[in-house]
Amino acid sequence: QVHLVESGGGLVQAGGSLRLSCAASGRTGSSYAAGWFRQAPGKEREVVAAIAWSGGRTYYADYVKGRFTISRDNAKNTVYLQMNSLKPENTAVYYCAAAFASRFEVLTTHDQYDYWGQGTQVTVSS
Repeated sequence: QVHLVESGGGLVQAGGSLRLSCAASGRTGSSYAAGWFRQAPGKEREVVAAIAWSGGRTYYADYVKGRFTISRDNAKNTVYLQMNSLKPENTAVYYCAAAFASRFEVLTTHDQYDYWGQGTQVTVSS
C-alpha cells in the first residue's frame, strides 16, 4: 500500500506561483506512475499533469501546458507540480495519485490510479 501526502497549496495572487509536493510512503520500491488532478467547485476531478517513473515522459492538460511542470525525485519518493502564471480559474483542490506501472507508462485518467492523496487547496485571487 502507498500513502500519499500533499503539501504546498495556499492562497496566491494571479500571476504568482506555487509548488505542490506529494510525498509517497509505504510500498514504494517498485516503479509507479504519478499524476496530479484537480477538482474545482461543481466540477468533476480531471487530470492536470501526469508523469512516468522515468520522469522524461509527461502529459499535460491543454489549459496548463506551458505554465505547469510536473516532476519527480524518485530517491525522495516525491512528486512535484510547479505552477507558474497562476490564474483564478486554476482555483481547485489538487490531488496527487499513484499507480504501479512500468518505467515509461504515463497514466492520464483517474480510473488508472490506485492511490490518492488527501488533496490540497489552491486558491488564486484576481
